Amino acid sequence: MNKTKTLHRVVITGMAGISPLGNDWAAVRGALERNESGIVRMHAWENVEDLNTRVAAPAKPFELDPVRFSRKRTRSMGRVAVMAVKTALDALEDAGLADSPVIASPETGIAYGSSAGQPCAVAELANLILTNSCRGITATTYVRMMSHSAAVNIGIYLGAKGRIIPTSSACTSGSQGIGYAYETIASGKESVMIAGGSEELDATDAAIFDTLFATSVRYNDRPQMTPRPFDRDRDGLVVGEGAGTLILESLEHALARGARIYAEVLGFGTNSDGAHITTPQSEQMAAAMRLALEDAEIAPEAVDYVNGHGTATDRGDVAESHATHAVFGSRVPYSTYKGHMGHTLGACGALEAIFAIRGMIDGFVAPVLNLENPDPACAPLNYVTGSVRPLEQRIVMSNNFAFGGINTSLLFRKWLPGDEAL
Repeated sequence: MNKTKTLHRVVITGMAGISPLGNDWAAVRGALERNESGIVRMHAWENVEDLNTRVAAPAKPFELDPVRFSRKRTRSMGRVAVMAVKTALDALEDAGLADSPVIASPETGIAYGSSAGQPCAVAELANLILTNSCRGITATTYVRMMSHSAAVNIGIYLGAKGRIIPTSSACTSGSQGIGYAYETIASGKESVMIAGGSEELDATDAAIFDTLFATSVRYNDRPQMTPRPFDRDRDGLVVGEGAGTLILESLEHALARGARIYAEVLGFGTNSDGAHITTPQSEQMAAAMRLALEDAEIAPEAVDYVNGHGTATDRGDVAESHATHAVFGSRVPYSTYKGHMGHTLGACGALEAIFAIRGMIDGFVAPVLNLENPDPACAPLNYVTGSVRPLEQRIVMSNNFAFGGINTSLLFRKWLPGDEAL
């Protein structure tokens, strides 16, 4: 997007998440400061034949209001949609918009994604293929299964009348949700956008990466030692689950209602590799970062911290580290949250953006958990290791990269008094 054509500045006024580290910022920050891992051995997967990985990162338990999440309201929701709706409600509460009539008006839209819908709903349809029987298929099977289940259920629950942008793009579902929400408001199409991503944990997720030899298998009995992003002893990713929701508003709308502002969305870049489904292209990753910088009209030197994707896969870490180095060199502090909470797939772009923004506000960055011996094949970035590092930050970048060669880069600026005049 050319900033000279931008009509509206975009700010973040609400954030909420469900994650393997905790479901509020105090819990997440405490886990990061203690270097706690959300990875566990999945005993429920012990009977899955030929599944090599046995570790994953389930979300911390969360409670649902029985009135707000009655059987009638949730019958069209799998866990992936339940987490999305809950975090959307919590984020609206955080933004002071829970009871605002603007949410059910055409001024509010949704940009939200997940890799897929509810896996067991897929099984209900698969049973038809296997048995030639419709037994088990219900009126809600497809709604729970469809890839835009999270976005649609948020819209139905809230009565949203604005545009819905489903972003089902695997690991960039959440980051594209934020980016497209930003572009929608910046171009004047909506005043408020509910943005983010969610994913529910299932053995099928692990099996998909298992078949690609991309999962961690050497640490099944030592789950907290994996994944190991950028480490020479890494052996693959660990799947996780969760949901992250951000409330984006035009600056005018936020100021008019006296909203508390966390950060401003400065820029967004997204592109595709156009080369291979599962082999990342470093040059295009770097190009996405440069697109975000160009959109924000800032130089790389203005960025104080880069929060990366860092899946702990062999090719992914090498490609991403060299792409980041090509743009920033070895100056900017760099880390990823996946060592702590695994790869939350459709939720990672939103959760990692929330954590990066919160860390920016609080003045610290988390380390790359389990990074002890950087792989010499990876670029020499300024990796944050060992423990939480105090760091004053004004602008942070959050990057995610997905199967199919989809690349995203987001830039956020901490909101300070007087920024409305910039």
